[in-house]
Amino acid sequence: MTGTLVLVRHGQSEWNLKNLFTGWRDPGLTERGVAEAKAAGAKLAARGLKFDIAFTSALTRAQNTCQYILDATGQGDLETIRNAALNERDYGDLNGLNKDDARAKWGKEQVHIWRRSYDTPPPGGESLKDTGARVWPYYMHDMQPHVLRGETVLVAAHGNSLRALIMALEGISGEEIVNLELGTGVPIVYKLNADSTVASKEVLAG
Repeated sequence: MTGTLVLVRHGQSEWNLKNLFTGWRDPGLTERGVAEAKAAGAKLAARGLKFDIAFTSALTRAQNTCQYILDATGQGDLETIRNAALNERDYGDLNGLNKDDARAKWGKEQVHIWRRSYDTPPPGGESLKDTGARVWPYYMHDMQPHVLRGETVLVAAHGNSLRALIMALEGISGEEIVNLELGTGVPIVYKLNADSTVASKEVLAG
């Protein structure tokens, strides 16, 4: 039995547009972000995908992206689980700051380390490793069982929570995963084997 796991990073948010560290702050989607979410739903609907359950974070931009996708597949009332375990990485003292201003304050190299290292958190915030520490058990206990039963599961979340999840799914190292770029509103469709390994992966870009 093969289950399907679809991962989608939320559409562009207002703070993505303004080049701000967003983290656990809760801005909405831009018009482009709404269009990206609807386009993601259209791509999945065109594949004939129907979901059995959906998971998203406690943040509005991911929840709205999830809803637009479900509306596009004709499943606007599907059971959707919202949990902060899927939230974006908490950037701590960087939350709400312009990325250029942060570089001016702490230095380009230090900000790059905070953004792209695997296990060095910004002041008061989380590293990608810390983010994984909440994503991985939630996936194992709450999401993976649905996929292993052969169900089709939608996860609409954030760049770093999805990086952590992809790291576990594909066996990617901490050094490699920080270089993985996830486009906003781009669905990634995994087929999983009964032993939880990846049978196939398709990125629905363009």
